[in-house]
Amino acid sequence: MNIELPILITFVGYLALMMGIGLWAYKATDSVDDYILGGRGMGPAVTALSVGASDMSGWLLLGLPGAVYLGGLGEAWIGIGLVFGAWLNWLFVAKRLRIYTEFTDNALTLPDFFEKRFEDSKGLLKLVSAVTILIFFTFYASSGMVGGAILFEKVFGLDYTLALIIGSTIIVAYTFVGGFFAVSWTDFFQGCLMLIALLIVPVAIFSQPETQTSLANIDPAMLSMFHENTTAIGLVSLLAWGLGYFGQPHILSRFMAIKNANDIPLSRRIAMSWMLIALAGALATGIAGSLYFANDPLANPETVFIHLAHAAFNPWIGGLLIAAILSAIMSTIDSQLLVCSSVITEDFYKKWLRPEASSKELMLVGRIGVLAIAIIAGIVALNPESSVLGLVSYAWAGFGAAFGPVVLLSLFWSAYSRNGAVATIIVGAFTV
Repeated sequence: MNIELPILITFVGYLALMMGIGLWAYKATDSVDDYILGGRGMGPAVTALSVGASDMSGWLLLGLPGAVYLGGLGEAWIGIGLVFGAWLNWLFVAKRLRIYTEFTDNALTLPDFFEKRFEDSKGLLKLVSAVTILIFFTFYASSGMVGGAILFEKVFGLDYTLALIIGSTIIVAYTFVGGFFAVSWTDFFQGCLMLIALLIVPVAIFSQPETQTSLANIDPAMLSMFHENTTAIGLVSLLAWGLGYFGQPHILSRFMAIKNANDIPLSRRIAMSWMLIALAGALATGIAGSLYFANDPLANPETVFIHLAHAAFNPWIGGLLIAAILSAIMSTIDSQLLVCSSVITEDFYKKWLRPEASSKELMLVGRIGVLAIAIIAGIVALNPESSVLGLVSYAWAGFGAAFGPVVLLSLFWSAYSRNGAVATIIVGAFTV
C-alpha cells in the first residue's frame, strides 16, 4: 500500500469529524451572540483547551521544533516567556474582562468593549481598533495558511500553491459554517490531539537505540539554555514574547465567552498544565530531530515533526499524528477568522452601515467576512519562502503593542481616557 493512502484516509476521517462538529454548531447557532461568543456558555475545560489550541497554532508543531532543531534549547526562552505571560493573562485579565464586557452592555468584541468602556459616542476608538485587528490578523492568518501549505506540500507532494488552496479551503469551511461553537469545540479536540502527538513522537524517537547513541555524543551547546552569542538584550527579547498575551483578541475573546467568571481558576489550571506539557514536547521534538537527522539535514527545519512522525510510526498512526499539525493550524486560523468576522459584523457593518440589521443578516455578513479575510491572507501566503515563525512574530508583536497596554489600563485604571487609548493603539501599531 502506498504510504500516502493511509495518511489520506486518516486526514479525510479527521476532517469529516471537524466538519460534523461544524454542522452541529451551525444548528446550535441562532443569533449573532451565539456566532461571535457562543452565547457566553463555554465550560472551563473547553475554554482552557480552546485558549491553548488557538494560541499555540502551527508554531508549536512547526516553528518551535524547527528553531530547536537548528539552534538547540537556547530557543526555549520564547516558551518560558510565553508561559509566564499566559499565566499573568489568566491571573489578572481573564476574570475582570469576563465581568466587565458583560457589564458594559454585553460587549461582544474588543473594539466594542473599548467603545463602551470609554463612552466613545463618536466611534473613533472602535474604528481605530477594528482596523488594527484586521491588518494584523491578515498576517497572522497567513502564517497558518503557510503552515497548512507546507503540510500538504510535504505529505502529499503537491505544488505549494495548490497545497495552499486546498489547506485554506478546508480551514475556512467549518469556520464559515459554525461560528464560535464550532471553533471552540473543535479547538478542544484539536488541543487533545496536539498534546498526544507532542508526547509520543519524541518518546518514540528517543527510544530508538541509534538515537540514544547520538544523544551520548551530542554537542553540549544543543542542550544548553545559553549560546556563546547570547546577550542580555537577546534574552529579554525572547522572554518578552510573553507580554504579547495581554493584547491578543482571539485569546481574550475566550475569556469573554466562559459561562461563569468563577470557573476561571479551574480553567487556568487546565490551560497552564496543557501549555507546559505541550511546550516540553515541542522542545523534545526539536532535539530528537537534530539527533535523528544529524547525518541527513532537512531542507526546511520547520518540517522536522512531519519527518519524525513518518520515521517513527506506521502510516496509519503517522497520518493521525500529522493531522495534529493540521489541528494546530486550524485551531488558530479559525479563531482569527472568527475575530475578523466579528469585527466586520459588529464594528463596521452594524456600527456604520446598518444599525438596525437583524441577527440573521449580521451572521451572513460575518460569514462573508470570513471568506474575504481568508482570500487576502491567502494572497499574502503565496510566497513559498514565507516563514511561519516570522509571520507569527510580526502579528503577535502588533497586537501586543497596540492592545496590551489598552486592555490592562482599561481594566485597572479608572482615569484612563479615550484619547489615551487611541494614542496607545496608534503608536503601538505603527511602532511594530
